[in-house]
Amino acid sequence: MTVIISEQNLDIIRQQGIKNYPYECCGLLLGVINNCEKKVVKVVPVENDWENQKHLFTKKYDGLKRNLRDSFAINPFTLLKIQKEARNENLNIVGIYHSHPDHSAIPSEFDRDVAHSVYSYLILSVQKKEVTDIFSWLLDDNRQFVLEKLVVI
Repeated sequence: MTVIISEQNLDIIRQQGIKNYPYECCGLLLGVINNCEKKVVKVVPVENDWENQKHLFTKKYDGLKRNLRDSFAINPFTLLKIQKEARNENLNIVGIYHSHPDHSAIPSEFDRDVAHSVYSYLILSVQKKEVTDIFSWLLDDNRQFVLEKLVVI
């Protein structure tokens, strides 16, 4: 799969990652899917709702010990609202993005466990308030992340 995104939309993501540093930022990628391409038309930054969602992750990840520096969650009501708005614009949620403060742009075990195979996962590495890498990942049938081609237009 190839993810196509404009420099303007990528800049929105970069700025959010820098602004939220040293905490993880997150948001949704809205767009269209054609054959083996996902074209991102719109980026929707959302608030990292980890503090309100962490109780859902206490079993496997001891969510009470995790924090905004190493975790993100999108409020399900926010997700549904944006999904409805996207459909009204003939768009779909094609991906989710988040930052890894002071870590690489490679998915964590936590990222893999909460991922859905229909979405692309754009991860940006923010090191000392500077974006150093951005990669897009897709979960395969074996629940392993594979690197997607990211095309910036």
